[in-house]
Parts: sequence; C-alpha cells; structure tokens
Amino acid sequence: MSSFLKALEERIIVGDGAMGTQIYGKGVPLGHCYDELNLAKPHLVKIIHREYIDAGADLLLTNTFTANRLRLKKHQIEGRVRDINLSGVRIAREVAGPDRFVIGSMGPITGVKHEEEEISADEKIDVFTEQAKALGEGGCDAISLETFTDLAELKLALRAVKETTKLPCICQMAFVFKMKTPFGVGPNKAVRELEAAGADLVGANCTTPHWTSKVLERMGAASKVKLSAYPNAGMPEYRDGRYMYLTTPKYFADVALNMVNSGANLVGGCCGTGPQHVRAVADRLHGSRPRPRIINFKPDTMVSRKSAEPAKPKEKGFLDTIRKKKPIVVELDPPRGLKFEKLVKGAKVLHKLGVDAITVGDNPLAVMRMGHLAMAHFLEREGIPTILHISCRDRNLIGLQSTILEASALGIRSLLPITGDPAKVGDQPQATSVYDLNSFDLIRLIANMNGGKSYSGGSIQKATRFSIGCAFNPNVKDIERQVRRLKKKIDAGAQYALPQPCYDIGKIPAMYESLRAGVGDFPVFFGICPLVSAKNAEFLAHEVPGITIPEEVIERMKSTPEEKQRETGLEISRELIDAAIDHAPGFYIVPPFSSIELSSIMTRHIQKRLAERAAASA
Repeated sequence: MSSFLKALEERIIVGDGAMGTQIYGKGVPLGHCYDELNLAKPHLVKIIHREYIDAGADLLLTNTFTANRLRLKKHQIEGRVRDINLSGVRIAREVAGPDRFVIGSMGPITGVKHEEEEISADEKIDVFTEQAKALGEGGCDAISLETFTDLAELKLALRAVKETTKLPCICQMAFVFKMKTPFGVGPNKAVRELEAAGADLVGANCTTPHWTSKVLERMGAASKVKLSAYPNAGMPEYRDGRYMYLTTPKYFADVALNMVNSGANLVGGCCGTGPQHVRAVADRLHGSRPRPRIINFKPDTMVSRKSAEPAKPKEKGFLDTIRKKKPIVVELDPPRGLKFEKLVKGAKVLHKLGVDAITVGDNPLAVMRMGHLAMAHFLEREGIPTILHISCRDRNLIGLQSTILEASALGIRSLLPITGDPAKVGDQPQATSVYDLNSFDLIRLIANMNGGKSYSGGSIQKATRFSIGCAFNPNVKDIERQVRRLKKKIDAGAQYALPQPCYDIGKIPAMYESLRAGVGDFPVFFGICPLVSAKNAEFLAHEVPGITIPEEVIERMKSTPEEKQRETGLEISRELIDAAIDHAPGFYIVPPFSSIELSSIMTRHIQKRLAERAAASA
C-alpha cells in the first residue's frame, strides 16, 4: 500500500485550496494559460504552494489542471505537455518537502471544441495517458482527476492513469445543482461505478459547500471506498468588476467537519478558497481520524417507475407531412428591423400556394435580425407551420434550454439545430460567439427534452414534442464523410435534414445513392436557391460558407445578357428540380432576399413536376 493511502486510513488529510483563484488574485489576467506559469513564472506558483503549506495543508495539488494537449492547443503550446507537467510536480515537491504529499492534478476534456466533432474515446485515452505519464515521471504520490462532469470520460481518464502510472487515483465530479452533474449523474451512481472501475478515492469538487456535504453524505452511505471533498467557497458574486467568493473560513470549516462525519478522508478547497480557508479546516480537523460508516443505500432519485421514463411524445406536424408527401419548405429570414408585416403576408401567400412549412432563420450569416422566435410565433398564429432554426452561436447552455422551452410553450413543433456562422463574419464586429454546444450536442439536447429531461438530467415537468431537423452539406468533395457526419446526427436524435442548396446537377444521383447506402431512407431534402445574376452567383460561390457553384454554372450566368440572367437562374433551378424529383423526399427553397415571388415560381414548378409524376404512375 502506498504511503498516501496508508495515511488516509490513519488520519484525515487536509488538502490545499484553489490555484486558479490565487493566481488571478496575484495579478495574472483571465485568458492567460495558468499551467504555462510552471515554466514562465515558477516563483509565483511556488509562493501559492508555500502559503497553503504554511496554512496547514498536508498535500499540494500541482498546477496542471488543464495541462493536456487539447486544452494547451488553445494557447499554441500543445507540444509542451511533458515540460509543463514535470515542472508542476517539481515546484510542488520543492515546497512540500518529504513530509507532505504531492498530487498530480488532471482536469476533463469535456467542453473542448474539436472541429465540431466529438472526440473519440481512443483519443481521450491517448490525451489522458500523455499527461498522466508526465505526472508519474515527475514523482507524484497520487493523481487527482477533478471537476469531471461526464462519468464515461472520467472512467476513461481513470483507466489511462492506472494503466500508465499504477499510482493511487482520486476521482472527483462536479455536482453542480441538487446533487447532479450537468449530465444528470447522481452521487450513488458515481461512487459505485468509479469504485468498480478501480478508483482509490471518490468525491466531489467545484460545488458549493452545502451541496458537496449532501453529496458526501450520499456517497458515504452507499460505499466504503475512501472519499474526498473539495468544495468551492460558496457561490461567486460580481462586485466592482470582480467575482468574489464570500463564504467565511469558519463556515467552510464547519461544513468540512460535516463531510468528515459523513465519511470524507480528504478535505480541501476548490474555487474561491484560499489559505485562510485551509487554515480554518486544518485547525478544526487536526488529529481527526476517519469515521466509521453505516451503509444505507438510497437511490439518487426517489421517483416511481412510471415517472422515471417519460412517455415518448406522439409525433405530429412536419414529420407526418414527410410521411404523406414530398413537402415543400421555404426559408424566410426575419426582417432587419421591426417591419415584419410584409413577411407574414408573403408567408400566407406561399402557404396558400401549397408550401408545407416556413423555416425561420436565427440571425443567418451572423447578421442581426428580429428574434426568430417572435417571427415564428407570428406565422404560427396565422396557421402557418414553422421550422425554427436554433443556433449554438448566440446563447449559452442556459439560454438555449430556455429558448427551447419557450418555443414549445408557444406551440412551435419543429426545430432545426445548427452550429451557426461565427459572429466575426457578421455585421456586429464587437459581438462574440458562445458555442457552449455544437450542432451534435444541440440535437441531443432537444432529443433529451423530448424525453422530459434537461441537459443536466433534471425533469422539465412536461416533455417537449419537437420534430428535429439537421443541416447537411452536399457541396463537398468527400460526400461519404458528410454522410458519416449525418449518421452521427441521426444517432443524436435528428429526424430529417435540410441541406445547403446544390448547383451541381451531375452530383444528384450519386449523392442520394450515397445517402441510401449510409443512412437508408432517412429524409434528406434537396436545396434550391435560384440565382438572380452572375454577380449573385459569384458572391454565393466565393463568400457564403457551405455553398459551391460549378464553374460551368457561373459561366452560363456570365454569358447571358444581364437583363436575362434572372430567367437563366430560374431555368437552372428548374433543371436541378427535374433532376432531383425522383430522388429527393422533399424540397427546401432558400430564396435570395427572402423573395416571395421566386419562392412561388419554384413552388409551382415543383408541384407541376410532382403532379406529372403522379399522373404517370397512376
């Protein structure tokens, strides 16, 4: 048995406090890579470690929480993983000396943006292995996996640590609200699965003292594995341009004693805690021994079997339309001001003509427009079905869920989740992109809400009833890769796809053949955007993300007299529709400038071809 684990059996170990909060408090601004300070300003890190030792800490966590290559890539230093981690251990060891422990700190990967695709399990293991190897080489007494929210990812990290270092491993999750992680994992599930996976200590960190204490109480009653707790110093408050944590050291020490009574073997502090909190805990717990436990397992949630699995909502609306016919959908963007009446009037014309739904953009191309939710509500009020685009760009995770609930409450039944064009390409240069989620995550979130659950796994009281669309880009060289991406969206919960406009008539049969081979009869519409001029064609081809126009199409537009280019553009669109009519399950018209006239012309042509097709097969 390692000396660290042996010490945990004999006495309560007092951990240190926050590293990031202390670094910020000493003048290093947010946005700087704090892990890189191990190389750039080791004396600063050493000062913080010394303050914790002087306060009574029995161990030090290394300043390496985000020192893995995916997080360091943001700062363009992903090649310095080994150097940063080795230096982090060396600095902590110099301060800790021979009588105190040094624990290697490793944080999660969840939340790292990776070219919009999910990071594979194999890549995660490789990333964790690289960092764990460096920490082990540096001479840590144990490794702490902390602030994880994804239980599956934490188990991958634990596996990497155990296979690479053989060191004792602490596994801590962030139970952010009412004893749940953001992914809905409760303390009992966490402690049991992590114990089974080989964790030496299991616990909670980066949670308020009250809820950390509750989590430890549950874990202590559910398992005999050693427990750890690193709560925050309460909830931060924004004062005079800074976030302040106001929990007093005395209160923090009182809660620490409660956690020890629940079974904690190791107690330290996370965000907002400092040497004064550690000193109070050390004074309160000095000489304490681990408490005996009484196992009294209780489920994480006390709900009936009937309510635990919300009934799948009955599908209706746009999905029913797809099953019955080849629908026609038209995209109309909200106005750039308050004059929305003309758009509503035009949508009524299209609906009367036979358009099955109007899709409402969410500030497309990052250009500021009237809120899409209000616009969709105005159309629904007139009896016009809508498909509401919802972008990851403009709202954080809280705002996205609020918007989805609001859309459901207003009677909207179809959503098209998209990543969204970055803010920097739009007309508001000071705007910033959020991107808490990518399109895959957002699809999965809406599917969860259709099951009655929020992102964190909590009940939303009533399941939403959305049909879920997704985007698809046919304008790529590797169509098979796009089909694989589409398959991931289907697995996440997508039920149909509205694609970018396609202008390459020769690609149509092969594209739908690839779709049938990859995703079966999943409905992928055919996108149409009539060209109105040669300049319009060149603009779309060179300046609009996701659109490709063959050179022969552009030359055809250029060779047409200017006064006839609009008609040539319409003729090209008619030819594309004719080529797609036997392949596409529906049509998605994206008219330039939200033109009702052009949408009407395309709609009539599609209806004519569908009628001819029906008559021929009768």
